[in-house]
Amino acid sequence: MTEIASHSDETRPTVLIIDDSADVHRLLKVRLKHEEIDFLSAERGAPGIQLARDHRPTLVLLDLDMPEMDGFQVLRALKDHNETQHIPVIVLSGQQSPQDKVTAFELGAVDYITKPFEFTELRVRVRSALRMHQLVQMLAQKAQIDGLTGLWNRTYFDNRWTEEHARATRHGHPISVAVLDVDHFKSVNDTFGHPAGDAVLQGLAKIARREARNTDLACRYGGEEFVLIMPDTRAHEAEILLERVRAAVEATVWPRHPQRTVTISVGIVGATGVTPASAAEWIEAADRNLYAAKHGGRNRVVTTDLSVCLPGFIARQK
Repeated sequence: MTEIASHSDETRPTVLIIDDSADVHRLLKVRLKHEEIDFLSAERGAPGIQLARDHRPTLVLLDLDMPEMDGFQVLRALKDHNETQHIPVIVLSGQQSPQDKVTAFELGAVDYITKPFEFTELRVRVRSALRMHQLVQMLAQKAQIDGLTGLWNRTYFDNRWTEEHARATRHGHPISVAVLDVDHFKSVNDTFGHPAGDAVLQGLAKIARREARNTDLACRYGGEEFVLIMPDTRAHEAEILLERVRAAVEATVWPRHPQRTVTISVGIVGATGVTPASAAEWIEAADRNLYAAKHGGRNRVVTTDLSVCLPGFIARQK
């Protein structure tokens, strides 16, 4: 059995239960039903690993004694994969073996609970693991947020783009990425001062957040350059979205220099299915499109659909 529970509130933590006993799944869900969490369920190790990679739950409750793949093998696979290595895992076991506990902790488990459960203790330990994960996530998030614009920073983008590109490649999903740059930004700083330049960057970030969808990821790439990751988005759809952003920036009246219009140039690369281009090659191609927009007169969007250009596009552009 592989089951995905309904998620009515995406802000709720998600607990993935990997256990070969359907009774344990039912019992855990009943006993933890007041904890404001959603559940994912798998009765075998391999489907559980795939669920963890696809959905990245907040916490995994992992049984040790399972057929095909035991809990140690599952735990090792979770901790060896970059998409799941930071997910906390509580090991569940019917054995009191000290060596099993040592092995579980050495492999990266955050806790070890023996069956049969004392459910008050189980609830407390689950709450503790979720609370610790939330604190760690908050600290990690603060380290990946740009202080001026409030967008994700370059470090976050580099990691997330690699993940999103890999996911789109693995499943054949559409994906697009855009690189945005403020035209003649240096002259804004030189003419009106750096506070005016900062206000432009903050304004562009606000427009990008407003126009982007919930699934899009806006990041400050560096200086006056921004990037937008658009999962499940074809190249022409990305172009429509970025045209809205471009037009909104051009139409903005800036309080510090109302007589001075600000514009942006944008380079987009997208694909409908799997392409041989690496994550780095996508960004290089988007950068080339950005430069093409600059050289073409600025205040414009240049788009490439790798689905129709490959093979050969990346090689020709190097």
